[in-house]
Amino acid sequence: MEGEKAKILAVAGKGGVGKTSVAATMVRLLTQACPHKRILAIDADPAVGLSTALGIEVGTTVDDIRRSVVEAAEEGDTKTAVELLSEARYQIFDALVEAEGFSFIAIGRPESAGCYCKVNAYLKEVISILAENFDYVVIDGEAGIEQINRRVMEKVTHLILVTDSSKKGTQVIQTIRAVADELVMYRQAGAILNRLPSLDVTEFIDTGGIPVLASILSDASLAEFDLKGENVFYLPENSCMVIGVREALEKLEIIGEGGNQ
Repeated sequence: MEGEKAKILAVAGKGGVGKTSVAATMVRLLTQACPHKRILAIDADPAVGLSTALGIEVGTTVDDIRRSVVEAAEEGDTKTAVELLSEARYQIFDALVEAEGFSFIAIGRPESAGCYCKVNAYLKEVISILAENFDYVVIDGEAGIEQINRRVMEKVTHLILVTDSSKKGTQVIQTIRAVADELVMYRQAGAILNRLPSLDVTEFIDTGGIPVLASILSDASLAEFDLKGENVFYLPENSCMVIGVREALEKLEIIGEGGNQ
């Protein structure tokens, strides 16, 4: 990992704990703190929620490109596999959506469960290829441990594990961390406790030794934004989510105190 330029932040956790909102808010804060850096948001969750949270219209996904390559090969395209994959690499860069302060790409949703292995192998390559061209990469992973288990996210620098106050949530992040310890090269891991009914419950939350980066109360403004499908760039600076994610990024020394790099 030494010598790699890009900081790759992978956000993971069980479904329903707000990890997509956390990932989107990270992108927002990075664009504010690092206006001259190249920032990429990758939506690696088949549910494709990061685009909505960031106010992005998704066009071509990585899975669309993968399918076109497979179809070309199946139709007897005379080009070699190497040529097809080289073309796919260019198509990936064409599929990047340029927004104000960051770029975005969605992995997409496979048509059937049988597609996952190919998509995941491809995803590893996509992350490696794209990371070379960006300073910060934020990945919103699918719920649970599957992408970690299949070593999709084997080259991240920061593993951010999101949980709510439930036993199930904390068990999932502990499992993800345990699997990541075996399969993933990462420099730092930390937990964000999200959607807490009160800060009093933090003393009862067992993260299994994972350092807590921030404790975030249930955010009424964010819930309203989610319902309206509005993006996190319009959340007020004093919202629980923005304050909490900023605290987490500062603890990881991704941004400095006060939001400056």
